Amino acid sequence: MIEFLMQHWLTLFTILAVFGALQGACAYLVLVERKVCAWMQDRIGPNRVGPLGLLQPLADGIKFLLKEEVVPSHVDKFLFLLAPCIAISTAMLAFSVVPFGATEPAPLPPIAPSPLVQRATDLQKADFQKRTGEYQLKLKAYQEASEAYRKNYQWVIAPNVDIGILFIFAISSLAVYGVILGGWSANNKYSMLGGLRSSAQIISYEIPLGLSVVGIVLLTGSLNLERIIWNQVPGVNSQGMWNIFFQPLAFLLFLISSYAECNRLPFDLPECEQELIGGYHTEYNGMKLALFLLGEYIHMITTSALMVILFFGGWHFPWIAEANSFWGLKFLMFSLKTLGFILLYMIIRWTLPRFRFDQLMSLAWTVLIPMALINLVAVMFVKEFSLTPWLLTLVSIAVFVGSGMIAAQPSAPRRRVAVS
Repeated sequence: MIEFLMQHWLTLFTILAVFGALQGACAYLVLVERKVCAWMQDRIGPNRVGPLGLLQPLADGIKFLLKEEVVPSHVDKFLFLLAPCIAISTAMLAFSVVPFGATEPAPLPPIAPSPLVQRATDLQKADFQKRTGEYQLKLKAYQEASEAYRKNYQWVIAPNVDIGILFIFAISSLAVYGVILGGWSANNKYSMLGGLRSSAQIISYEIPLGLSVVGIVLLTGSLNLERIIWNQVPGVNSQGMWNIFFQPLAFLLFLISSYAECNRLPFDLPECEQELIGGYHTEYNGMKLALFLLGEYIHMITTSALMVILFFGGWHFPWIAEANSFWGLKFLMFSLKTLGFILLYMIIRWTLPRFRFDQLMSLAWTVLIPMALINLVAVMFVKEFSLTPWLLTLVSIAVFVGSGMIAAQPSAPRRRVAVS
């Protein structure tokens, strides 16, 4: 046990530091959101607890801890307690492969030469010996590069995960079980309706969310988030530009789908208070409710970080944070970009009204998914024929303008049918 701790102490420290920072960030993001809401509504906001209200998150945390933990008698107790645990654990586990600072992709191993056939000619044998010698040199260079990579600290809990983006989607999709179990186990009709809405909403918006990322994966040639970042850094590869320039439509689809996945306004139908009191967590209070809310905020941070990584170069910023820049500068740029998207979450919440549920589902199935499929086909066409990726920008603009023109067409009036 001691030997294991000595070998992996840095990883364990990173896990504790990141998870602790996430929980602290969520507490103060609640304060930021209340301040943003007050600013947009011409109010003051929290200002009583501590200077400028900075101790309000501590007061809220103490309130959650001291509240009486009530478990109603009519609920399924095991599933009722399991639901918030699923919500928080999936949200925190998904962040484990998200690079949050200076990272670099691991070196790729060389490809071994093909073995000789039984009746090889002298020329084939000489060529095989030459390729074997080149392979040995490449293998030695790879081993040295791998050793140097292991010695450098990577700002991610689980570095060099080749299925990073797929892992995040797989874990995040499990969060719907927490919502469904919370609504079903409460034995409450309002909670049940919230759980049913959430299952339909999250499953529907996972489709355009995943399709919007497939184009980025095809352009990069990897599911590894570190490689996706470095593919956007100038001087490192052939692309050298942020993916937002080539995939603006994919970014818009990812942004809208992320709001629906996080149950944020204008897509908070699973918990809208006007119709369902509190939705799937109506029967929850105290720390059980806090775990649900904490999971939503961590999911919001994760999706904001993914927007930065997939479309805005991660830690890279031209002339400020380049490939050889100081690690602290890279961490600062990544944090500022992520904070910008979190603030966008908050501004949109207090700007747009809530959709109706039929509008919510129609947006996913009749608008976002067809646009995502067209964008994916365009990326495949460009990659197949080795065309310039700037064509994808034109396709994105054309699809967006065409969709707007179709939506602007007046719809035929509905015929009223008399009911006898």
